[in-house]
Amino acid sequence: MKELEEKLTRFLSDRLYQIIISNPRQKEGAFKIKIRPVMVKDQLCFQETTWKGNQVFHENYEKEEALTEILLQMENKFKQLEAESMDGRLIVLVSKKGKITIKHQENKGETPAEKPDMSHNRTKKYLLKEGTPVPFLVDLGVQTKEGQIIRARYDKFKQINRYLEFVEDILPTLDTREIIRIIDFGCGKSYLTFALYYYLHELKKLNVQITGLDLKEEVIHKCNLLAESYKYHDLHFYKGDISTFTGTGQVDMVVTLHACDTATDYAIEKAVKWNAKVIFAVPCCQHEVNRQIENEMLAPVLRYGLIKERISALITDGIRAALLEECGYDTQILEFIDMEHTPKNILIRAVKREKMGMVPSLKRQGNMPLSGGEDKEMQTALMCKALHVETTLQKLLNHKI
Repeated sequence: MKELEEKLTRFLSDRLYQIIISNPRQKEGAFKIKIRPVMVKDQLCFQETTWKGNQVFHENYEKEEALTEILLQMENKFKQLEAESMDGRLIVLVSKKGKITIKHQENKGETPAEKPDMSHNRTKKYLLKEGTPVPFLVDLGVQTKEGQIIRARYDKFKQINRYLEFVEDILPTLDTREIIRIIDFGCGKSYLTFALYYYLHELKKLNVQITGLDLKEEVIHKCNLLAESYKYHDLHFYKGDISTFTGTGQVDMVVTLHACDTATDYAIEKAVKWNAKVIFAVPCCQHEVNRQIENEMLAPVLRYGLIKERISALITDGIRAALLEECGYDTQILEFIDMEHTPKNILIRAVKREKMGMVPSLKRQGNMPLSGGEDKEMQTALMCKALHVETTLQKLLNHKI
């Protein structure tokens, strides 16, 4: 921690843009912390913003207090830290065994674009900035040609930025020195696919290759024309089915947003098979478990169609998250603001743990009681048996399909 303390001491100044602490070690508690400099009564302080579930908390610290707080969070609760300042960038990764890897990149004589905004109650700063025209946002009708946000489309602007914030959190897990290869299954009209390419390639200056896949030929044709007109040379779209797609080798990130019913399972299984480092999944219209679920204790509530539908959807995503954990991924279920369907939705975000190989067989033998150590894999199997469900993802990972 000594080296980290020395680096952070340099970053904690009025030249700091922000520090993002993410990838928690436990499911409970905070899942993200942001720290930025603020002026409070003419004194330099550091404002900590903490996200816990659907709540956000704020706390101001002096420099030494902020340093102590950050070191405690990295030592006990989180595995990733990314700091940006006028002088450079700092990335910190903590392994499962507590080994700390620090990458420090200094600005080599470049003139910073702007000084940090240290106003105490500043306006929300989005990753896609208001006032800066973005081609796909203009075509989408979110922005004017001058870059101003159209009032009636402001929610969509916020939704796109929220998605990019989720992506920003996982960047430290990717090797940004190499080409980042991304597959977007069921890309549809591809608003978020274009946003992802713009953010990673145009703003972060990363070398990315993004492939979008969808069944609708006219949509694919239009998306390719738009990518060509924007000169997005490493963004390509193809017609194809998720379940039969084989056209790739190495993949760093798999995205599947609103793939219907079991299509999400096929996309997740592909990602696991490819050993993808990151998986983003926003499931849609889930029917499989709803057709199977039976349980005597739950019978009084399962007889109500709407309740049964919602319970089934939540159980489906819970099983997906549990299986990803078994496959070596740190998995979170987050609230995601949907683009076109329901006002709120679930995002499954999975990040590959270090030194994890391919997934072993998930088949379980017998029906032995749980030990004191709580075999989580056995728990999932026993729950599914009690509910009389077997999902497509379970079948795929057990090679039944």
